[in-house]
Amino acid sequence: MRRVLRILRFCLLSLLALVALGGALFGYFIYSPAPEVPQLSGALTKNSIEVAGLKRTYLTYVPRGLTKGAPLVMVMHGSGENGAQIRIETGYGFERLADEHGFAVVYPDSYSFDWDDCSKVGDFSANGREVDDVGFLSALTDKLITDISVDRSRVFATGVSAGGFMSIRLALEVPSRFRAVAAVSANVPTPENFKCKPAGLGTPGTSVMIMNGTKDPLVPFNGGESNLLGLFYKGGNVRSSRESGQYFADLNHLVGTPATKQTPVVDGVSVEQFFWRNDSKVEVELVAIHGGGHGIPQPYFRRPRLLGPSPMAPNGPAMIWAFFERQSIAEALK
Repeated sequence: MRRVLRILRFCLLSLLALVALGGALFGYFIYSPAPEVPQLSGALTKNSIEVAGLKRTYLTYVPRGLTKGAPLVMVMHGSGENGAQIRIETGYGFERLADEHGFAVVYPDSYSFDWDDCSKVGDFSANGREVDDVGFLSALTDKLITDISVDRSRVFATGVSAGGFMSIRLALEVPSRFRAVAAVSANVPTPENFKCKPAGLGTPGTSVMIMNGTKDPLVPFNGGESNLLGLFYKGGNVRSSRESGQYFADLNHLVGTPATKQTPVVDGVSVEQFFWRNDSKVEVELVAIHGGGHGIPQPYFRRPRLLGPSPMAPNGPAMIWAFFERQSIAEALK
């Protein structure tokens, strides 16, 4: 009997040790405390719209006193997440900027685990058929143009991870609806993993920013298979970040070597920017976060260690808005 009790006690202690170890590993690699909610002027509302027989949900943030004809920024979440989570992961950065610069923000929710982006690999189906996210996001844009009276010519889209990949699809297939997009932690899929159908010749292009960390453990900066430790997530092969920028430069007929700009190294992180421009209203920018991991850098929220280094600078949302705002100015000058 005593032998049995000793064995049971050993098993119990071993189980408790495993639980404690699991908790410690979770706390170290996965858990990250949410940022403090800032004082904001406007209201956040939850709404829905039916598209292709599916009820689609979204959050909108409208600053107090927003004028008619203001810009609209669409922010898309990563795989398995929703609009409420990307608000946290961006440190409420786009809402802070919306109060300061006067634009509306919308956070759409995907229907399946992933957004239906250009990759062939992923979970894009619902009820046995592929979800039409391009149709949903286009219909949502039209609805908000009417509901909030935003400027049709100043609609922008950005997203992180799967949301970044979806931004790429919007730039390719419906460029006339989005003046500019910014894809974070995302690259253009390689040809064998590419299912999108870019808009034809004669369709106005859209300006594109790609913002990626060089130490991203999910979406390789230098190209290759998009995955997490080869186990938890697989998104197929992608081009390198530089090739992805060049892809959009070629698509928009921006010839020549890109101009470059680099910041000094601070806390092990530096920013290198590549600019493809000419005298047209379209430009392409690659923002390489040297020393950065998976996700958008910003000063309010530190991402889980599992996603690689999480620098608190630069302010990614601010850089993205500056890029979007620049496109508005370029449009006005034409």
